[in-house]
Amino acid sequence: MIFSKEFTSAILIIGNEILSGRTVDKNTSFIAKWLGDLGISVEEVKIIPDKEDVIIASLNELRKKYQYVFTTGGIGPTHDDITSESVAKTFGKKYEYNKEAYAILEKYYANSEFNEGRKKMAKMPEGATLIYNVQGSAPAFFLENVFVLPGIPSYVELMLPQLKEVLIGGKKIISVSCDAKVRESSIAVELSIIQDKYPDIDIGSYPYSKEGGFGTILVMRSVDEDRANKCKKEIETMLSKFVQK
Repeated sequence: MIFSKEFTSAILIIGNEILSGRTVDKNTSFIAKWLGDLGISVEEVKIIPDKEDVIIASLNELRKKYQYVFTTGGIGPTHDDITSESVAKTFGKKYEYNKEAYAILEKYYANSEFNEGRKKMAKMPEGATLIYNVQGSAPAFFLENVFVLPGIPSYVELMLPQLKEVLIGGKKIISVSCDAKVRESSIAVELSIIQDKYPDIDIGSYPYSKEGGFGTILVMRSVDEDRANKCKKEIETMLSKFVQK
C-alpha cells in the first residue's frame, strides 16, 4: 500500500520540562480532537528537548511525512525558547523581527518594560504568517505546513480555531465505543478477526481496572459512521459470549 499523507498530521512537543515530568502535556489531546473534527488524523506525536539539532531534524522528518505538523512550546522570552529560530533554520529563512508581531507586543507591554526577552517573542522566520492571541499578547505563526504554537494550553485553545479556514481536512472522524466488561486478553483473538474484517476502521482497545474487576473500553474510529456502528454491533455480539450468566 502506498502511504498517502493527505489529511494527516503530527504533533511535535518541544520542551525539557515535559521530558523531565515537571510539566504535564495537555495540548496533545485538545489538538488531536480538534483536528479529528476537521477530518485530519494525528498519526504521530513526538516529545523532544530544547535542542536545535533535534528540533530541526524532527521537523524535516515530520513535514515530509505528513500534510501538517503542529509544534508546541519554546516560543517564549527565555534563553531556552529556541523553537522559532530552529524553524527558521529548518526552512533556510532569516530569523528576524516580524513587524506586525513587534507592534502587537509593543502595545501589549505599553505600561510595563518592553525588554529584550519580550521583544524576542516577535522574532520568527521571514515570511511567517501570524496566528493571533486574542488576549493581545505574543502571536504564534505558521510557515508552509508547520504550525508553531505556544506551550500554554489556554493559548493553544484560543489560537487553534483560527486555523479552521487555513487547513484542508477530510471527512470528520467519528468515534463510537463500548465497554467490554472482560479482560483484554480474553477477547484478543476475536477482536483481531473483526479488525481484519473492517480494515477501514481503527479499533482501539484500552484495558482498565476498577473495584468491580477488570474490563476493556473498545473504541471504533472511522470517517464512515454507518460502518463504525456496524462494527460496534458485531463487537457487541462477540462480547455477549463472554458475559457471565
